[in-house]
Amino acid sequence: MKPHGPIPPGFRADASGMLLIGGDRAEALADAAGDTPLFVYDSAMLIARAAQWRAAMPKGVQLHYAMKANPYAPLLVHMATLVDGFDVASGGELKMALAGGMAAEHISFAGPGKRDRELEAAIMAGVTLNIESAGEAERALSIAGRQGVTPRLAVRVNPDFDLKGSGMKMGGGAKPFGVDAVAVPALVRRLIDAGADWRGFHIFAGSQALDAAAIADTQAQTVALAARLAKEIGTAPPLVNLGGGMGVPYFPGDKAVDVAAVGAALAQTLGGRDPILATSGFAMELGRWLVAEVGVYLTRIVDRKTSHGETFLVTDGGLHHQLAASGNFGTVIRRNYPIAIANRFGDEPAETVSVVGCLCTPLDRLGDQVALPHADVGDLVAIFQAGAYGASASPSAFLGQGPAGEMLV
Repeated sequence: MKPHGPIPPGFRADASGMLLIGGDRAEALADAAGDTPLFVYDSAMLIARAAQWRAAMPKGVQLHYAMKANPYAPLLVHMATLVDGFDVASGGELKMALAGGMAAEHISFAGPGKRDRELEAAIMAGVTLNIESAGEAERALSIAGRQGVTPRLAVRVNPDFDLKGSGMKMGGGAKPFGVDAVAVPALVRRLIDAGADWRGFHIFAGSQALDAAAIADTQAQTVALAARLAKEIGTAPPLVNLGGGMGVPYFPGDKAVDVAAVGAALAQTLGGRDPILATSGFAMELGRWLVAEVGVYLTRIVDRKTSHGETFLVTDGGLHHQLAASGNFGTVIRRNYPIAIANRFGDEPAETVSVVGCLCTPLDRLGDQVALPHADVGDLVAIFQAGAYGASASPSAFLGQGPAGEMLV
């Protein structure tokens, strides 16, 4: 038997043992959607996550949403009322951000390999471009010049450090992201001399970290780096985007990051910052931490079978919707996401089973030798921590299966 990750707090069952999501029965939600598989996102939990962050962080620090975590349109409309800005990573996300109600001046656009048409769309909309290279800077300046527009340009910095213990390291050493710190002052001076509206720095060292001390240390290094760069440039950045980094507990033994400790340390860091940053604004860019716990993936058991003494629960979902839960999205060793039988939520485990999807590949496994209550054909399986990097980060076209439904409640 292999354990599964911790089910996020706040989920409970009704008197019949059915999982409730946003106060609604999981079975009723599946019926309302017309079919499974289905992603359900709890809007009240989303409000609570944003409120928890604001209560913990220093006053004045902005909260930005990294859209790549979940770009579901109704969720974006809701999110636009909760955060101070959206961070996008493609022209497609830019269109969705604007459609979701976020004002262009509160949108920033990061990511390597931006095409000219994406640069032009961002410049003409008045979005801040996080410049990733000297070449991209020249292309942006050229496009703005042809259009007679003053571009809003920030510089994404590849710092000389990374976020210790992070699941994905976005900075330190050779990286395709951002401009090496040593080259940043000259590039910023080039932007300013060319007449661009320089908006500051984007410094993202890593993501999916659960260690508050490591996050705090990285933020302290980030603020110090911003000050050093500002002195070399000779002017203060209007905004320093500190990146995100705060992770969520997916696997057995994981503990939620201490948000209050992160906030307290950031307050101390900003309180003692170099005077050159006295007028600079600061932002944190969060995706996963805001939306992962608010989402549940519901998939129905279509077959129950035994092979060589092992029981398999075969579902109508799988890795084509929940690639990360299958262990095929940046995970070196496959471990079980939080999982439950939705219509027996809270019941004690009665058997050890493997929960598999409907695809013809051995990679399609949502629960590996996991202890669950007895489940039969027709029962619902719930995969938690499904609000981030689920529907939009999975190969829904694989084997012609198509996308899962999505619902905000």
